[in-house]
Amino acid sequence: MASPKDPLAGLVLAGFEGPSAQTDEVAQLADLGVGGFVLFGRNIESPQQVHTLLADLVSMSPDKDLLLAVDQEGGRVARLRAPLTEWPPMAELGVKNDENLAREVGRAMATELRALGFNVNFAPVLDVLCSETTPAIGDRSLGEDPARVGRLGAALIAGIESAGILSCAKHFPGHGHVAEDSHLELPSCPLDEETWRRDHLAPFSEAISAGVGSLMTAHVKYPGLGVHQAATLSRSLMTGVLRDELGFAGVTFSDDLGMGAITATGSVGNAAIGSIEAGVDGLLVCRHLNAVQEVVSRLRERVDADPEFERRCRQSLERLHKAAHDHPSRPSAPDQLKLLLGTESHQALAAQLAKVELSLDPTEGHSRAEPAEVDAGGGMKDRTRQKRDD
Repeated sequence: MASPKDPLAGLVLAGFEGPSAQTDEVAQLADLGVGGFVLFGRNIESPQQVHTLLADLVSMSPDKDLLLAVDQEGGRVARLRAPLTEWPPMAELGVKNDENLAREVGRAMATELRALGFNVNFAPVLDVLCSETTPAIGDRSLGEDPARVGRLGAALIAGIESAGILSCAKHFPGHGHVAEDSHLELPSCPLDEETWRRDHLAPFSEAISAGVGSLMTAHVKYPGLGVHQAATLSRSLMTGVLRDELGFAGVTFSDDLGMGAITATGSVGNAAIGSIEAGVDGLLVCRHLNAVQEVVSRLRERVDADPEFERRCRQSLERLHKAAHDHPSRPSAPDQLKLLLGTESHQALAAQLAKVELSLDPTEGHSRAEPAEVDAGGGMKDRTRQKRDD
């Protein structure tokens, strides 16, 4: 049964089950009018299949430009594997400390995504590594030096955006100084405001100066900044700091509203309202059709009762529409994919990063460079496993 279309569904980027768009779940999401989709490992089988899946999603929403997103950071968090280029963890780029290489990596990574039909990459990670950093971040971080993270992050962003893909700096205002995993619980950052500004805000400011198209929020509370709920729900951070102070005019995405940091403290519908009130634009609901329906229903109830909230929703819808319009899905022809994915030049770039292996000390959260262990094929052995699909 089709869901009634609601313009407010355009605020949602939805996840779904399986590798095909030809399901009742996807049909209902498209009929509801979601603003886009996020793909995970559970949706991916092969390049041709992903190419078809994205094309089908576009064809199911002919009246709008969709945001078609994926987390393709490199290392553990890379939904797309060979025959696409498999990029080492970005911590290895941090060790290299080469801005030109970072720009080339960003462009190459985005070029392969564009060929399949994606127009959003939820990368790069700008969380600064420190002794307390949760292993959920670990070698996804570009390193311990805020200035280096900012420089290399800005270069990655420039490369991604140059290929026509919307980049996304994450996780604002910084996961670096928390030990807990927000997939499971709401972490608390113990820093005072001066230290946070010095060590964790700077890379995001650098990203904004570099023209990053979007930022993703952190489900972390910051008592030292007077923020006692997830930053995603904080108007002082999402509007006061990000918009008013740093001058960011692009799109903000929530991290997944289905994560434990959010669901342990309230409903996904209430979190959606709180996120919009805080100043967030796109709401990630990465699993369960009923969760998406709850979000849209609660947004509609609030809009009908509150003209100011309706104004905020319109503002976010305009930003999301502009981002999708400015970064259209432009997949390559299916018969060209073999020529565009995992190319020799891209593999050579990946090999430039794979000269050191980064082992994570779980007691301290630090990455340290060690000689690379090479397998029989000359590539890096992957000693890490992504712990969950999303």
